Amino acid sequence: MGVDTVTRDGLHAAMVDALLADHEAKGLTMRPEVEAALRAVPRDRFTPGVPLEEAYNANDPVVTKYDGDEPVSSVSAAWLIAEMLGQAADALGDLHGRRVLEVGSGGYNAALLRELVGPSGAVTTVDIDPDVTDRASACLAAAGYTDVTVLCVDAEQPIGPDGAFDLIIVTVGAWDIPPAWFAQLAEGGVLVVPLRTFGMTRSWALRRNGDRLISSSQRLCGFVSMRGAGAFGMRYVDIADGVHLRLDEGQQVDPSIVGPLLAQPREQAWAGVSLPGRTVLADLDPWLAAHLADPVDVFVLLTAQQEAVDAGIVAPAWRFGTPAVLRDDAFCYRSALRWTDSLFDLGVCAHGPASAATAARMVEHMRAWVDAGCPAPVLRIVPAATPDGDLPAGTVLDKRHNRIVLTFASIPA
Repeated sequence: MGVDTVTRDGLHAAMVDALLADHEAKGLTMRPEVEAALRAVPRDRFTPGVPLEEAYNANDPVVTKYDGDEPVSSVSAAWLIAEMLGQAADALGDLHGRRVLEVGSGGYNAALLRELVGPSGAVTTVDIDPDVTDRASACLAAAGYTDVTVLCVDAEQPIGPDGAFDLIIVTVGAWDIPPAWFAQLAEGGVLVVPLRTFGMTRSWALRRNGDRLISSSQRLCGFVSMRGAGAFGMRYVDIADGVHLRLDEGQQVDPSIVGPLLAQPREQAWAGVSLPGRTVLADLDPWLAAHLADPVDVFVLLTAQQEAVDAGIVAPAWRFGTPAVLRDDAFCYRSALRWTDSLFDLGVCAHGPASAATAARMVEHMRAWVDAGCPAPVLRIVPAATPDGDLPAGTVLDKRHNRIVLTFASIPA
Protein backbone atom coordinates (compact mmCIF):
# COMPACT_ATOMS: atom_id res chain seq x y z
CA MET A 1 0.00 0.00 0.00
CA GLY A 2 1.54 3.29 -1.13
CA VAL A 3 1.90 6.51 0.84
CA ASP A 4 -0.81 8.18 -1.25
CA THR A 5 -3.25 5.39 -0.42
CA VAL A 6 -2.50 5.64 3.29
CA THR A 7 -2.92 9.43 3.15
CA ARG A 8 -6.13 9.16 1.14
CA ASP A 9 -7.67 6.56 3.47
CA GLY A 10 -6.64 8.52 6.55
CA LEU A 11 -8.04 11.80 5.24
CA HIS A 12 -11.24 10.07 4.12
CA ALA A 13 -11.78 8.53 7.56
CA ALA A 14 -10.96 11.82 9.28
CA MET A 15 -13.52 13.67 7.11
CA VAL A 16 -16.32 11.29 8.09
CA ASP A 17 -15.28 11.46 11.74
CA ALA A 18 -15.45 15.27 11.50
CA LEU A 19 -18.94 15.03 9.99
CA LEU A 20 -20.09 12.84 12.87
CA ALA A 21 -18.69 15.36 15.36
CA ASP A 22 -20.39 18.22 13.47
CA HIS A 23 -23.73 16.41 13.67
CA GLU A 24 -23.30 15.85 17.39
CA ALA A 25 -22.39 19.50 17.98
CA LYS A 26 -25.61 20.54 16.21
CA GLY A 27 -27.75 18.10 18.18
CA LEU A 28 -28.21 15.84 15.13
CA THR A 29 -27.67 12.09 14.78
CA MET A 30 -26.21 10.75 11.55
CA ARG A 31 -28.08 7.73 10.25
CA PRO A 32 -25.86 4.59 10.05
CA GLU A 33 -26.54 4.09 6.34
CA VAL A 34 -25.52 7.68 5.57
CA GLU A 35 -22.28 7.19 7.49
CA ALA A 36 -21.65 3.94 5.62
CA ALA A 37 -22.18 5.65 2.25
CA LEU A 38 -19.84 8.50 3.22
CA ARG A 39 -17.16 5.96 4.17
CA ALA A 40 -17.69 3.96 0.97
CA VAL A 41 -17.47 6.73 -1.65
CA PRO A 42 -14.00 8.24 -2.27
CA ARG A 43 -14.59 12.00 -2.56
CA ASP A 44 -11.26 12.65 -4.28
CA ARG A 45 -12.47 10.68 -7.33
CA PHE A 46 -14.93 13.53 -7.90
CA THR A 47 -12.39 16.33 -7.40
CA PRO A 48 -9.58 15.39 -9.81
CA GLY A 49 -6.61 17.72 -9.78
CA VAL A 50 -7.45 18.98 -6.29
CA PRO A 51 -5.06 18.23 -3.39
CA LEU A 52 -6.30 15.44 -1.15
CA GLU A 53 -6.47 17.78 1.83
CA GLU A 54 -8.98 19.95 -0.05
CA ALA A 55 -10.93 16.99 -1.42
CA TYR A 56 -11.47 15.66 2.11
CA ASN A 57 -12.11 18.98 3.83
CA ALA A 58 -15.49 18.51 5.53
CA ASN A 59 -16.35 22.21 5.62
CA ASP A 60 -15.78 23.63 2.14
CA PRO A 61 -17.17 23.00 -1.34
CA VAL A 62 -14.83 22.36 -4.24
CA VAL A 63 -15.69 24.67 -7.12
CA THR A 64 -15.44 22.82 -10.43
CA LYS A 65 -16.51 25.54 -12.89
CA TYR A 66 -16.58 29.33 -12.99
CA ASP A 67 -18.38 31.78 -15.25
CA GLY A 68 -15.90 34.64 -15.00
CA ASP A 69 -15.49 35.13 -11.25
CA GLU A 70 -18.81 33.48 -10.40
CA PRO A 71 -18.86 29.79 -9.39
CA VAL A 72 -21.53 27.91 -11.35
CA SER A 73 -20.81 24.31 -10.35
CA SER A 74 -19.18 22.60 -7.40
CA VAL A 75 -18.89 19.47 -5.33
CA SER A 76 -20.90 20.65 -2.34
CA ALA A 77 -19.45 20.84 1.15
CA ALA A 78 -19.45 17.40 2.74
CA TRP A 79 -21.23 18.60 5.91
CA LEU A 80 -24.11 19.93 3.84
CA ILE A 81 -24.37 16.82 1.67
CA ALA A 82 -24.48 14.67 4.82
CA GLU A 83 -27.26 16.78 6.35
CA MET A 84 -29.39 16.79 3.19
CA LEU A 85 -29.05 13.03 2.76
CA GLY A 86 -30.10 12.69 6.38
CA GLN A 87 -33.12 14.91 5.73
CA ALA A 88 -34.14 12.70 2.81
CA ALA A 89 -33.66 9.44 4.69
CA ASP A 90 -35.47 10.74 7.78
CA ALA A 91 -38.43 11.95 5.72
CA LEU A 92 -38.80 8.70 3.77
CA GLY A 93 -37.75 6.37 6.57
CA ASP A 94 -35.37 4.49 4.29
CA LEU A 95 -33.84 5.18 0.89
CA HIS A 96 -33.26 1.53 -0.01
CA GLY A 97 -34.97 0.68 -3.29
CA ARG A 98 -36.05 4.26 -3.94
CA ARG A 99 -36.14 5.99 -7.32
CA VAL A 100 -34.15 9.22 -7.02
CA LEU A 101 -33.71 12.29 -9.20
CA GLU A 102 -30.82 14.62 -8.40
CA VAL A 103 -30.98 18.13 -9.88
CA GLY A 104 -27.47 19.58 -10.17
CA SER A 105 -24.67 17.18 -10.98
CA GLY A 106 -21.29 16.93 -9.33
CA GLY A 107 -21.08 13.15 -9.32
CA TYR A 108 -20.19 12.71 -5.64
CA ASN A 109 -23.72 13.11 -4.27
CA ALA A 110 -25.07 10.82 -7.01
CA ALA A 111 -22.59 8.14 -5.94
CA LEU A 112 -23.65 8.50 -2.30
CA LEU A 113 -27.30 8.19 -3.35
CA ARG A 114 -26.43 5.08 -5.38
CA GLU A 115 -24.98 3.51 -2.25
CA LEU A 116 -28.08 4.44 -0.26
CA VAL A 117 -30.71 3.14 -2.70
CA GLY A 118 -28.92 -0.17 -3.23
CA PRO A 119 -29.20 -2.56 -6.19
CA SER A 120 -33.00 -2.36 -6.32
CA GLY A 121 -33.06 1.44 -6.47
CA ALA A 122 -32.22 3.86 -9.27
CA VAL A 123 -30.48 7.25 -9.45
CA THR A 124 -30.78 9.83 -12.23
CA THR A 125 -28.69 13.01 -12.04
CA VAL A 126 -29.25 15.99 -14.34
CA ASP A 127 -27.64 19.34 -15.07
CA ILE A 128 -28.18 22.08 -17.65
CA ASP A 129 -24.45 22.37 -18.44
CA PRO A 130 -22.86 19.73 -20.72
CA ASP A 131 -19.43 20.41 -19.20
CA VAL A 132 -20.84 19.49 -15.80
CA THR A 133 -22.62 16.33 -16.95
CA ASP A 134 -19.60 15.18 -18.97
CA ARG A 135 -17.42 15.64 -15.91
CA ALA A 136 -19.93 13.88 -13.64
CA SER A 137 -20.16 10.93 -16.04
CA ALA A 138 -16.38 10.58 -16.21
CA CYS A 139 -15.97 10.80 -12.42
CA LEU A 140 -18.76 8.33 -11.74
CA ALA A 141 -17.28 5.86 -14.21
CA ALA A 142 -13.80 6.24 -12.72
CA ALA A 143 -15.22 5.56 -9.26
CA GLY A 144 -17.08 2.47 -10.48
CA TYR A 145 -20.63 3.87 -10.46
CA THR A 146 -21.58 2.97 -14.01
CA ASP A 147 -25.31 2.48 -13.30
CA VAL A 148 -26.16 6.12 -12.54
CA THR A 149 -28.11 7.80 -15.34
CA VAL A 150 -26.60 11.20 -16.23
CA LEU A 151 -28.63 13.60 -18.41
CA CYS A 152 -27.92 17.07 -19.75
CA VAL A 153 -31.30 18.85 -19.55
CA ASP A 154 -32.96 21.88 -17.98
CA ALA A 155 -34.65 20.37 -14.91
CA GLU A 156 -37.45 22.95 -15.18
CA GLN A 157 -38.80 20.56 -17.85
CA PRO A 158 -40.06 17.00 -17.14
CA ILE A 159 -37.37 14.31 -16.91
CA GLY A 160 -39.67 11.33 -16.45
CA PRO A 161 -43.38 10.51 -16.26
CA ASP A 162 -45.68 11.68 -13.47
CA GLY A 163 -44.88 10.02 -10.17
CA ALA A 164 -41.57 8.71 -11.48
CA PHE A 165 -39.49 9.49 -8.37
CA ASP A 166 -39.77 8.78 -4.66
CA LEU A 167 -37.14 11.41 -3.92
CA ILE A 168 -36.03 14.53 -5.76
CA ILE A 169 -32.97 16.11 -4.20
CA VAL A 170 -31.81 19.47 -5.52
CA THR A 171 -28.21 20.64 -5.12
CA VAL A 172 -28.57 24.12 -6.60
CA GLY A 173 -30.27 27.13 -5.08
CA ALA A 174 -33.91 27.42 -6.22
CA TRP A 175 -36.27 30.38 -5.98
CA ASP A 176 -39.42 28.39 -6.75
CA ILE A 177 -40.56 24.81 -7.33
CA PRO A 178 -41.43 24.17 -10.99
CA PRO A 179 -44.54 22.13 -11.84
CA ALA A 180 -42.34 19.41 -13.37
CA TRP A 181 -40.76 18.57 -10.02
CA PHE A 182 -44.14 18.35 -8.36
CA ALA A 183 -45.64 16.19 -11.10
CA GLN A 184 -42.70 13.76 -11.14
CA LEU A 185 -42.80 13.29 -7.37
CA ALA A 186 -44.77 10.22 -6.24
CA GLU A 187 -47.61 10.71 -3.78
CA GLY A 188 -45.96 10.69 -0.35
CA GLY A 189 -42.60 11.28 -2.02
CA VAL A 190 -40.08 13.81 -0.74
CA LEU A 191 -38.45 16.84 -2.31
CA VAL A 192 -35.27 18.12 -0.64
CA VAL A 193 -34.52 21.55 -2.05
CA PRO A 194 -32.47 24.63 -1.10
CA LEU A 195 -35.39 27.04 -1.47
CA ARG A 196 -35.05 30.80 -1.15
CA THR A 197 -37.76 32.61 0.83
CA PHE A 198 -37.49 36.23 1.98
CA GLY A 199 -33.97 36.14 0.53
CA MET A 200 -32.92 33.32 2.91
CA THR A 201 -32.01 29.87 1.64
CA ARG A 202 -32.82 26.74 3.63
CA SER A 203 -32.67 23.10 2.62
CA TRP A 204 -36.29 22.01 3.06
CA ALA A 205 -37.50 18.41 3.14
CA LEU A 206 -41.02 18.60 1.68
CA ARG A 207 -43.46 15.70 1.45
CA ARG A 208 -46.11 15.56 -1.27
CA ASN A 209 -49.68 15.36 0.01
CA GLY A 210 -52.10 15.64 -2.89
CA ASP A 211 -51.57 18.99 -4.57
CA ARG A 212 -49.51 20.34 -1.66
CA LEU A 213 -46.04 20.02 -0.18
CA ILE A 214 -45.49 20.17 3.58
CA SER A 215 -42.08 20.48 5.21
CA SER A 216 -40.74 18.05 7.79
CA SER A 217 -37.29 19.58 8.36
CA GLN A 218 -35.02 22.42 7.25
CA ARG A 219 -31.33 23.20 7.44
CA LEU A 220 -29.33 26.37 6.89
CA CYS A 221 -27.43 26.12 3.60
CA GLY A 222 -26.01 27.93 0.59
CA PHE A 223 -25.68 26.84 -3.05
CA VAL A 224 -24.83 28.22 -6.45
CA SER A 225 -28.03 29.52 -8.05
CA MET A 226 -30.26 27.69 -10.48
CA ARG A 227 -29.67 28.43 -14.15
CA GLY A 228 -32.00 28.10 -17.10
CA ALA A 229 -35.77 28.68 -17.06
CA GLY A 230 -35.89 28.51 -13.24
CA ALA A 231 -33.29 31.22 -12.66
CA PHE A 232 -34.27 34.19 -10.49
CA GLY A 233 -31.48 36.51 -9.48
CA MET A 234 -30.97 38.47 -6.31
CA ARG A 235 -29.89 42.11 -6.34
CA TYR A 236 -27.42 43.84 -4.05
CA VAL A 237 -27.62 47.53 -3.15
CA ASP A 238 -24.54 49.27 -1.72
CA ILE A 239 -25.42 51.39 1.32
CA ALA A 240 -21.92 52.07 2.70
CA ASP A 241 -18.35 51.05 2.00
CA GLY A 242 -18.43 47.25 2.17
CA VAL A 243 -22.07 47.11 3.34
CA HIS A 244 -24.94 45.92 1.15
CA LEU A 245 -28.61 45.05 1.20
CA ARG A 246 -29.64 41.80 -0.47
CA LEU A 247 -33.01 42.17 -2.17
CA ASP A 248 -35.41 39.46 -3.28
CA GLU A 249 -39.05 38.93 -4.29
CA GLY A 250 -38.97 42.03 -6.52
CA GLN A 251 -38.05 44.40 -3.69
CA GLN A 252 -37.05 47.99 -4.43
CA VAL A 253 -34.87 50.07 -2.10
CA ASP A 254 -33.49 53.57 -2.58
CA PRO A 255 -29.85 53.54 -1.35
CA SER A 256 -29.94 57.31 -0.99
CA ILE A 257 -32.31 56.79 1.95
CA VAL A 258 -30.49 53.92 3.68
CA GLY A 259 -26.96 55.32 3.51
CA PRO A 260 -27.73 58.52 5.43
CA LEU A 261 -29.70 56.56 8.04
CA LEU A 262 -26.77 54.18 8.59
CA ALA A 263 -24.45 57.17 9.00
CA GLN A 264 -26.45 58.37 12.01
CA PRO A 265 -25.50 57.29 15.56
CA ARG A 266 -26.13 53.65 16.42
CA GLU A 267 -28.62 52.65 19.10
CA GLN A 268 -28.09 49.21 20.65
CA ALA A 269 -30.97 47.35 22.28
CA TRP A 270 -31.04 43.91 23.94
CA ALA A 271 -33.81 41.36 24.34
CA GLY A 272 -32.77 40.49 27.89
CA VAL A 273 -32.79 36.72 27.30
CA SER A 274 -30.26 34.01 28.22
CA LEU A 275 -30.04 31.31 25.56
CA PRO A 276 -27.73 28.27 25.36
CA GLY A 277 -25.18 27.97 22.59
CA ARG A 278 -27.11 25.20 20.79
CA THR A 279 -30.10 27.48 20.14
CA VAL A 280 -30.84 27.35 16.40
CA LEU A 281 -30.81 31.04 15.52
CA ALA A 282 -31.40 30.16 11.87
CA ASP A 283 -35.00 29.55 13.00
CA LEU A 284 -35.29 33.07 14.41
CA ASP A 285 -34.63 34.78 11.09
CA PRO A 286 -37.74 33.44 9.26
CA TRP A 287 -39.76 34.38 12.37
CA LEU A 288 -38.54 37.96 12.02
CA ALA A 289 -39.29 37.93 8.30
CA ALA A 290 -42.84 36.74 8.96
CA HIS A 291 -43.53 39.24 11.74
CA LEU A 292 -41.68 42.37 10.66
CA ALA A 293 -42.67 42.79 7.02
CA ASP A 294 -45.67 45.09 6.56
CA PRO A 295 -46.75 47.97 4.28
CA VAL A 296 -44.55 50.42 6.22
CA ASP A 297 -41.46 48.33 7.02
CA VAL A 298 -39.40 46.61 4.34
CA PHE A 299 -37.72 43.36 5.44
CA VAL A 300 -34.29 42.97 3.82
CA LEU A 301 -31.02 41.17 4.50
CA LEU A 302 -27.85 43.01 5.45
CA THR A 303 -24.53 41.68 4.13
CA ALA A 304 -21.10 43.09 4.81
CA GLN A 305 -17.45 42.62 4.02
CA GLN A 306 -15.27 41.64 6.98
CA GLU A 307 -13.41 44.95 6.64
CA ALA A 308 -16.66 46.86 7.25
CA VAL A 309 -17.35 44.81 10.38
CA ASP A 310 -13.80 45.30 11.65
CA ALA A 311 -14.10 49.05 11.03
CA GLY A 312 -17.26 49.19 13.13
CA ILE A 313 -19.48 50.41 10.29
CA VAL A 314 -21.93 47.59 11.10
CA ALA A 315 -22.08 44.84 13.74
CA PRO A 316 -24.37 42.18 12.20
CA ALA A 317 -25.25 38.81 13.69
CA TRP A 318 -23.95 37.16 10.52
CA ARG A 319 -22.25 39.15 7.81
CA PHE A 320 -23.50 36.89 5.02
CA GLY A 321 -27.17 37.71 5.61
CA THR A 322 -28.65 39.33 8.72
CA PRO A 323 -32.36 40.25 9.00
CA ALA A 324 -32.97 43.99 8.80
CA VAL A 325 -35.91 46.37 8.64
CA LEU A 326 -35.94 49.57 6.63
CA ARG A 327 -38.39 52.46 6.89
CA ASP A 328 -38.16 56.12 5.95
CA ASP A 329 -37.01 57.15 9.41
CA ALA A 330 -35.05 54.11 10.67
CA PHE A 331 -32.80 51.23 9.69
CA CYS A 332 -32.53 48.32 12.13
CA TYR A 333 -30.81 44.92 12.00
CA ARG A 334 -30.08 41.92 14.24
CA SER A 335 -26.74 42.50 15.92
CA ALA A 336 -23.89 40.32 17.10
CA LEU A 337 -24.66 38.34 20.25
CA ARG A 338 -23.73 39.32 23.79
CA TRP A 339 -22.27 36.37 25.69
CA THR A 340 -22.23 35.84 29.45
CA ASP A 341 -20.33 32.64 30.21
CA SER A 342 -22.06 29.95 28.10
CA LEU A 343 -25.30 31.88 27.52
CA PHE A 344 -26.08 34.67 25.07
CA ASP A 345 -28.51 37.54 24.62
CA LEU A 346 -30.09 38.73 21.37
CA GLY A 347 -29.65 42.31 20.26
CA VAL A 348 -30.36 44.82 17.53
CA CYS A 349 -28.62 47.88 16.15
CA ALA A 350 -30.75 50.77 14.89
CA HIS A 351 -30.06 54.09 13.18
CA GLY A 352 -32.22 57.10 12.38
CA PRO A 353 -34.82 59.36 14.04
CA ALA A 354 -37.13 56.44 14.88
CA SER A 355 -34.31 54.08 15.90
CA ALA A 356 -35.54 53.54 19.49
CA ALA A 357 -39.08 52.55 18.48
CA THR A 358 -37.90 50.37 15.58
CA ALA A 359 -35.33 48.61 17.76
CA ALA A 360 -37.94 48.01 20.46
CA ARG A 361 -40.27 46.43 17.90
CA MET A 362 -37.61 44.01 16.63
CA VAL A 363 -36.57 43.12 20.18
CA GLU A 364 -40.22 42.47 21.05
CA HIS A 365 -40.49 39.92 18.23
CA MET A 366 -37.24 38.26 19.33
CA ARG A 367 -38.63 37.85 22.86
CA ALA A 368 -41.88 36.48 21.41
CA TRP A 369 -39.90 33.81 19.54
CA VAL A 370 -38.07 32.84 22.73
CA ASP A 371 -41.32 32.84 24.73
CA ALA A 372 -42.87 30.55 22.10
CA GLY A 373 -40.09 28.03 22.69
CA CYS A 374 -37.81 29.01 19.78
CA PRO A 375 -40.06 27.23 17.22
CA ALA A 376 -38.78 26.08 13.85
CA PRO A 377 -40.37 27.30 10.61
CA VAL A 378 -42.74 25.11 8.60
CA LEU A 379 -43.56 25.57 4.91
CA ARG A 380 -46.75 24.62 3.13
CA ILE A 381 -46.59 24.99 -0.63
CA VAL A 382 -49.73 25.15 -2.77
CA PRO A 383 -50.37 25.92 -6.46
CA ALA A 384 -50.31 29.58 -7.50
CA ALA A 385 -54.01 29.48 -8.40
CA THR A 386 -55.06 28.59 -4.84
CA PRO A 387 -57.49 31.29 -3.58
CA ASP A 388 -56.80 33.09 -0.31
CA GLY A 389 -59.74 31.37 1.36
CA ASP A 390 -58.19 27.94 0.81
CA LEU A 391 -54.81 28.85 2.32
CA PRO A 392 -53.78 27.69 5.79
CA ALA A 393 -53.04 30.39 8.36
CA GLY A 394 -49.59 31.92 8.09
CA THR A 395 -47.47 34.43 6.21
CA VAL A 396 -48.03 34.08 2.45
CA LEU A 397 -45.27 34.52 -0.10
CA ASP A 398 -46.27 34.41 -3.76
CA LYS A 399 -43.85 32.90 -6.25
CA ARG A 400 -44.01 32.23 -9.98
CA HIS A 401 -45.58 28.76 -9.74
CA ASN A 402 -46.65 28.48 -6.11
CA ARG A 403 -47.93 30.18 -3.01
CA ILE A 404 -45.76 29.52 0.03
CA VAL A 405 -47.26 29.72 3.51
CA LEU A 406 -44.79 30.14 6.36
CA THR A 407 -45.86 29.01 9.83
CA PHE A 408 -44.02 27.77 12.92
CA ALA A 409 -44.00 24.43 14.69
CA SER A 410 -46.14 24.30 17.78
CA ILE A 411 -44.17 23.73 20.96
CA PRO A 412 -45.43 21.13 23.47
CA ALA A 413 -46.39 22.58 26.83
